Amino acid sequence: MWNVYLILVVLLLILTLLPKIQNSHWVFRVPEFGKIQITYFIIITFILGFLADSHSEYFWYFQGFLGLMFVHHGVILVKYTPVYPVKKHSRQQKSSQKIHFISANVYQFNTEYSRFIKLIEKYNPEIFLTMESNEDWEKAMQPLEKDYPYHHKVTLENTYGMHFYSKIEIKEAKTHYFVANDIPSIEVHLMTEDGFSFVFFGVHPPPPSPTEEETSKERDGDLLSTAKRVKKIDKPVIVVGDFNNVAWSKSSILFRKTSHLIDPRIGRAFVSTFHAKYRMLRFPIDLMFHSEDIFIEKLTTLENFGSDHLPVYCEFFIDHHNDQQEERIEKATTEEKIQAEEMIQEGKEEDGERDAVVTED
Repeated sequence: MWNVYLILVVLLLILTLLPKIQNSHWVFRVPEFGKIQITYFIIITFILGFLADSHSEYFWYFQGFLGLMFVHHGVILVKYTPVYPVKKHSRQQKSSQKIHFISANVYQFNTEYSRFIKLIEKYNPEIFLTMESNEDWEKAMQPLEKDYPYHHKVTLENTYGMHFYSKIEIKEAKTHYFVANDIPSIEVHLMTEDGFSFVFFGVHPPPPSPTEEETSKERDGDLLSTAKRVKKIDKPVIVVGDFNNVAWSKSSILFRKTSHLIDPRIGRAFVSTFHAKYRMLRFPIDLMFHSEDIFIEKLTTLENFGSDHLPVYCEFFIDHHNDQQEERIEKATTEEKIQAEEMIQEGKEEDGERDAVVTED
């Protein structure tokens, strides 16, 4: 048992230190995703240490390392729990009516279309976004168009298709290809019946992983390009999607600071979405950020509909007369702005090797 304990201590230390190395290769970026699980294993290993049959003089050094790692991860993760103090704001008379949306990575090869349609019918959001939706998914979702007359579709077979459906009137819609001509992001300008305009961004950059992109360069470049675009818009803004990133990573924080948006998970919950089938190995990679005049009342996951991601459900309202969220906005320093520009350029120069049509392994 002592040998198992030592192996776990070393492994947890490596997984803690790897993300600190500023290298875009997936080996260094993937451990960021498992911070919650790593913290649980630190606790388990700490307890295991007392059960290990050893009188090593280094025992308390190892336990001390585990304690320091727990504090390091805990200080970061506690921000994404209800324990962290964040002011809650109630809806005022001059605010918009409540708006609801669902964001879902449907998994291109998931053929349980009816389960997703029933999910939309059950929660009846004003708007919903799908990612990894191809031509088959587009055909399957046609029955919903009678209730969602406004839509913007980017139909692709490379697992980066995206479809946006709305009951709220679309005034303008654009598709951006910030770093690659096969990775779309959408920008949709909407106007509610009670006269509130806002902009909805849908994003889905490629992940750094041993089976997809070798580095995080395209992901980070795409997200930071979106952040720059958002900063130019003088309207309430929401950015939603499968970020293939976690909120506490350096690039996510840089995204938040560059865009001047707020992370609603802070003071609320992790809202973990992937992998839908394995609760203990679930990461919060379907993220959301919003401007200061958008107020989130509810942010949660919904039931699985056959995808590898859980859908995200959100209730929010718009209030131009409430400045209390301004204090939550962090702005990028000059050094961070330079770094963001460099990451955008690296993302554009990276040659992602994706097929135009992808088949399930």
